[in-house]
Amino acid sequence: MSKTLDDLKAAFAGESQANRTYLAFAKQADKEGHAQVAKLFRAAAAAETVHAHNHLNAMAGVATTKENLEAAISGESHEVLEMYPAMIQHAEAEGHKKGLNSFKWAWEVEKTHEAMYRKAKANLGKAGETFDYYVCQVCGHTHEKGAPDKCPVCGAPAARFDRVN
Repeated sequence: MSKTLDDLKAAFAGESQANRTYLAFAKQADKEGHAQVAKLFRAAAAAETVHAHNHLNAMAGVATTKENLEAAISGESHEVLEMYPAMIQHAEAEGHKKGLNSFKWAWEVEKTHEAMYRKAKANLGKAGETFDYYVCQVCGHTHEKGAPDKCPVCGAPAARFDRVN
């Protein structure tokens, strides 16, 4: 692998992480009544997304939808089978309750994502219904067609789900 490709991967990871971090900072600024600072964080997060997409495109990281679904399935499978089980073990061994909870929730949700990607791949190119997804803002559980009355992962009420279309 070339040094430039290594650098693109590192830059993509860094820009992606900055985006998520700045969005979390914006939520906190909003909670504290700092609307202008929140807007600045959201603007910087949007710029970091542009950078991340540019880096991803430079390393040919976006393919056909079928190939992208296969990559997503592979990534989710890695998280379900290897990454989160190991992280859960580490958090249990260290008694890190917040980390353990975060890892367990993510692990459960990634199982759902993998199944959804597999379903999408199986139905790719076929006529079918169009619907929105709903994401729990507590644990990230993703649900088709409407929010459940209660999140099956963390128990949050339907009001804690946001519609994604």
